[in-house]
Amino acid sequence: MAEVQLKAGRDKSLLNHHPWIFSGSVDVVRGEPSDGETVRISNASGEFIAWGSYSSKSQIRIRALSWNQAAKIGPDFFRLRLEQAIARRTAIIPDSRGNAVRLVHGESDGLPGLIVDRYGDILVIQCLSCGAEYWRELLADILMDITEAATLYERSDADVRQLEGLLPRVGLVRGIEPEEAITIQEYGLQFWVDVRRGHKTGFYLDQAENRLGVQSLARDRSVLDCFSYTGGFAAHALAGGARSIVMVDESQNALQLAEKNLMQNGLLSSGVSILAGNAFQVLRKFRDRGQKFDLIVLDPPKFAPTAALAESASRGYKDINLLALKLLNPNGLLVTFSCSGGISAELFQKIIAGAAVDAGVDGRIIGHLHQGSDHPIGLAYPEGEYLKGLVIQVD
Repeated sequence: MAEVQLKAGRDKSLLNHHPWIFSGSVDVVRGEPSDGETVRISNASGEFIAWGSYSSKSQIRIRALSWNQAAKIGPDFFRLRLEQAIARRTAIIPDSRGNAVRLVHGESDGLPGLIVDRYGDILVIQCLSCGAEYWRELLADILMDITEAATLYERSDADVRQLEGLLPRVGLVRGIEPEEAITIQEYGLQFWVDVRRGHKTGFYLDQAENRLGVQSLARDRSVLDCFSYTGGFAAHALAGGARSIVMVDESQNALQLAEKNLMQNGLLSSGVSILAGNAFQVLRKFRDRGQKFDLIVLDPPKFAPTAALAESASRGYKDINLLALKLLNPNGLLVTFSCSGGISAELFQKIIAGAAVDAGVDGRIIGHLHQGSDHPIGLAYPEGEYLKGLVIQVD
């Protein structure tokens, strides 16, 4: 087996069970490991630290799998890891959540680069690292066996695969080809999901608990839902008794599915407006004509995938939140999110505070929001906390 020896003093984070080893920490590679192959990781003295998956092209040269020297990385190891990940969800996710849940969340479940989402009897897999790619066929067989799903569909088309030297791949892996759109249940509502072409694996499962939270805030309020995608927040707001809602998204296809979702739940009425357009431009038009709302939801796409883009992304987050804050009625609520890994929770809060100053409004934080409990954050892996949100009440 190949071995990767680290430079002196470069093993501290690994000893603390952070799973990433960057290329600059590597001193010597003994053998010729192929991408995804398991390697022995040792310190500068040659002492064992962990087993991990090797990647020749990524700046993350190795992703640790186990710190147990006796571990055998193979079928039994991965079956146990998958069973443990699923059991954790079973223990904490209430039946009221519905039938759509993330089963495996990469590094935080000890399976670096592997994402598995369940939509009823359909599993959607993403292999985002060389290690997950290397074990793909085995993982597929185990998943089908332990979940008894009818379908395993692959959506390994995220940009991060390029950093691993991997090409995108989408298509059926096991079982029955999924329908063009399937239905799921979430907290008593039904949603159409396109697992073949939708964002991520088809639906933003990480926001499920936050959508339920918006439902509890929406009664008798006029709502503006920006970056609404297929209407998850909008449907929950209307189910919570929102007086009216305006939905805004650039994608006409997403909005068509959103309208279908509202109709599916008996929520489509004259109080619903659906606008296709750029959220920044639409908010400026609302500002210029003095339109106001009681509750605004901002769930924009990822502006800063990495910390290197944080500065430019900060401007985007500030601009969109400044516009939203100006559109709120007295005692209005802003529910605002960032899913950018390059924007920390502390920085995001500073951005929103600066936007409030520039908007000339006073407000207070009445809630901190995070990704759902099926998207856990490993204690030794803070990078797993990518979704952060605030509930702001203005004077």
